[in-house]
Amino acid sequence: MALIKSVRGFTPEIADDVYLAENATIVGDVVIGEGCSVWFNAVLRGDVNSIRIGKHCNIQDGSVLHTLYQKSTIEIGDYVSVGHNVTIHGAKVCDYALVGMGSTLLDGAVIGEGAIVAAGSLVLGKTQVGPYEVWGGVPAKFIKKADPEQTNEINRKIAHNYAMYASWYNEDAEPQHID
Repeated sequence: MALIKSVRGFTPEIADDVYLAENATIVGDVVIGEGCSVWFNAVLRGDVNSIRIGKHCNIQDGSVLHTLYQKSTIEIGDYVSVGHNVTIHGAKVCDYALVGMGSTLLDGAVIGEGAIVAAGSLVLGKTQVGPYEVWGGVPAKFIKKADPEQTNEINRKIAHNYAMYASWYNEDAEPQHID
């Protein structure tokens, strides 16, 4: 069972249908919306400020979400995929965005709707990634505009796939297949 811990009077609020891997850690002022999944070794540390995660998001293995005391929060929209080993520190990620594996988002960064942060990127603090833009590198820089229709379809499919993967771990449910 995941470690869910209250701290400073804040208890995580987690929708009933959220999948939490056995060794995921959810602490403090964290709200997770319906249909989400938080995978193995992920840590959501809402001890110093708030973390808000929308609906149908996946926080993949080894990711760490944390904030800056009294200065930054984390806001994640709906249908967001946070890849393996991502660090999000006090940033905002809008609906349908994809944060690639091993990336880091620093305080005050905003990842626009449907944007893609390439794997291994470092998005510096206060960087504004526009809607449907692809950014990558260290530090991350604009690469190109993405097709909104195609990006939404791909990012939504990834989010739906993670819902399917989560269903495989629920011993009481029949495996779910999403087209």
